[in-house]
Amino acid sequence: MKTIRFPRRAVLLGGLAAFLSGCASKFRSYGGPEVTRVRLYKGQRLLVLDGADRVLQTYPVGLGFAPVGHKQFEGDGRTPEGTYIVDKRNPESTYHLSVGISYPNEADIAFAEAQGLSPGGDIFIHGGPRPGIDPTNVRDWTAGCIAVTDRQIEDIYAMVKDGTPIHIFA
Repeated sequence: MKTIRFPRRAVLLGGLAAFLSGCASKFRSYGGPEVTRVRLYKGQRLLVLDGADRVLQTYPVGLGFAPVGHKQFEGDGRTPEGTYIVDKRNPESTYHLSVGISYPNEADIAFAEAQGLSPGGDIFIHGGPRPGIDPTNVRDWTAGCIAVTDRQIEDIYAMVKDGTPIHIFA
């Protein structure tokens, strides 16, 4: 029986590669231009990250299960429209990572309360429904949030800081 010998360098490099792949993190770093504004075009299912003088990145998205119109009430399945602020982040999100939007604002709350209903809340940009599933293949599945792939939310989470305005258009 013949013994197969591997060069020591190949064994060491292979072991290092295996070790590093196990250390992969969902938290990425970003050293590029500041994201100054986020725009969402619901009809086009397109999220745009703007810098001071150019578009930095675009992403296809999924929306709420009833995407037409402005979110008015909890459970209506709509994604809000208007101007909000990125106001929080959740590193332990059920949906990989998530970046929160300041919905509802005062006008949203007043409208819903005038109807005797809750405006809802907890609107986020977040990753997919389950690991390995691309949410843009299951169009408009959220309860009103903006869904991207897990890899895309890792980039967005790193790039977009709290306090960044988000403009959501029909």
